Amino acid sequence: MASIQLNNIVKRFGSFVGVENMSLDIADEEFLVLLGPSGCGKTTTMRMIAGLEHPTGGQIVIGGEVVNEIDARDRDVAMVFQGYALYPNMSIYDNIRFPLRMRKVPADQHDRLIRRAAEMVELGAFLDRKPGALSGGQRQRAALARAVVREPQVFLMDEPLSNLDAKLRASMRVQIKHMQRQLKVTTVYVTHDQIEAMTLADRIVIMNRGIIQQVGTPDEIYSDPANTFVAGFIGSPPMNLLAGEARDGIFRSEGIEVPCPRTVTGSVTLGIRPEDCTVGGGHLQGMVYGVEPTGDITYLTVQTGKRAVEIKAARDFRAPIDTPISIGFDLSRLYFFSENGERIRRPA
Repeated sequence: MASIQLNNIVKRFGSFVGVENMSLDIADEEFLVLLGPSGCGKTTTMRMIAGLEHPTGGQIVIGGEVVNEIDARDRDVAMVFQGYALYPNMSIYDNIRFPLRMRKVPADQHDRLIRRAAEMVELGAFLDRKPGALSGGQRQRAALARAVVREPQVFLMDEPLSNLDAKLRASMRVQIKHMQRQLKVTTVYVTHDQIEAMTLADRIVIMNRGIIQQVGTPDEIYSDPANTFVAGFIGSPPMNLLAGEARDGIFRSEGIEVPCPRTVTGSVTLGIRPEDCTVGGGHLQGMVYGVEPTGDITYLTVQTGKRAVEIKAARDFRAPIDTPISIGFDLSRLYFFSENGERIRRPA
């Protein structure tokens, strides 16, 4: 298997900068997720690792070898795309077999490798069928098996689950993570879905406008966001970000008053996650704007001034719309951000 190093990678499309001065070390056998909104540079980064795009500047190293000038077919990476990219006129057996033929793997090894890959993704009983006879989830598993059968140094996965329904996505996430742990193959996975990122990744790289915003484990990204972009991107619902003024150890905004470190002063943004809020407590005063029971939890939206604040309330919480309500914050879980969006950290 192989580690990957990206050294000061730049990718420009004319005057547009797709990726700006990106440096990143990906460990051997690591499952790394590139996460961000559309157009942030995550797919461009993955395509440069694959050799489908050539960097404008910088160096890509796979397994200790600089690969900038090596063609995609010779980089020993396997890709799984959002579209399944299966050959409709071939059986699933022959679709999985195709990369073995392309790489001239001895024919007497094909059957064993194909059946091993198919069993890994629970498709052993469907090898004689053509893609049109399979469900979306089965076709995506066939695409995974085609990548697995090559036994590459690196897996590259570009939003492979985005065409599936929610239930299938959840089951496929488990299958992909289990498969990667079995095979111990370095994996780079691209997604805009933060649930996928949090559940799959050893580490997450959050990108915006071609620039890395933060790199860390899922717990680090969630609990210790570097700026308002990361704070507002991770979490479901995302962190509430409330602009206000801090002075003499108190943060105030319309309908809100909470203590803050005395080092936090001036125009700042308070961050509080919905799960760190409780009904009752007196830190925020507002009106019930929406109540959404989901069975295991109730999502409560409170309006204070012109802003909406999201809260995760108890499963049995109910309240009429436009009812006055008081909300408490877990004061140990408050985050403060400067005017430029960077995190204000407490003195050591």
